[in-house]
Amino acid sequence: MQTVLFHSTIFGPIHSRRLGSSLGINLMPDDGKICSFDCIYCEAGYNAQGHGTTGLPARAQVAAMLEQKLGTMKTEGTPLDVITFSGNGEPTLHPEFEGVIDDTIALRDRYFPNVKISVLSNATRLGSESVCRALARVDNNILKLDSTVPSTVALLDRPVDPSFDIGEVIDRIATFGSNAIVQTMLTRGTHEGITVDNTTDAEIDALIEAYGRIKPREIMLYTIDRPTPEISLKRVSREELAAAGARITRRTGIPVQISG
Repeated sequence: MQTVLFHSTIFGPIHSRRLGSSLGINLMPDDGKICSFDCIYCEAGYNAQGHGTTGLPARAQVAAMLEQKLGTMKTEGTPLDVITFSGNGEPTLHPEFEGVIDDTIALRDRYFPNVKISVLSNATRLGSESVCRALARVDNNILKLDSTVPSTVALLDRPVDPSFDIGEVIDRIATFGSNAIVQTMLTRGTHEGITVDNTTDAEIDALIEAYGRIKPREIMLYTIDRPTPEISLKRVSREELAAAGARITRRTGIPVQISG
């Protein structure tokens, strides 16, 4: 079974297709996965692998490890474009998320003031005022929206909360407006014998309507790049991504970044 990708709290820097030279922060266990989605394309594997044994890193621990790493990188002259919250699950589930963001901003300002701070989130925690305050303070508030069709969301993203409502999530993302970047994974395949495809004209049209309501400053379209838990999933060609991106920009005026 495919398992977690990140075995430490601070990892990298690595090259990100969308963000450049990225120092990662994993606020989830380093030997397990905790997420409010259970996406069939998740590079960190399914939630069924369990939470592991190490638990969540404490706020002070994250700050100490980050400061040590940034200090070393500055001394060695290591280039850095972005500090990215990603990892083995949904970062905003960390109970001290807002405080961790505050610490990260302070450390960034001290060591690499020109570096951006990014958070990759599935947008399931936007009902929390603390989470929203934190996301409003980062440079790149990147929020997932893979589909607006409930049946597709249920198959592709597999929300853990049975009361999950994609319409409500879109409304919450829209409160950020241009302070949000919307990220959409495009793929197709099958899961447990059921076709999954968020690349159809109907799916893209529905996404365009949502993007128009949200009015983010940018949309990121990407496709699978590493092995996925559901092995039937297919990469979408760069040409198809570019065509979808051009269609989205033509209809909404919003710039689209393509990674594929």
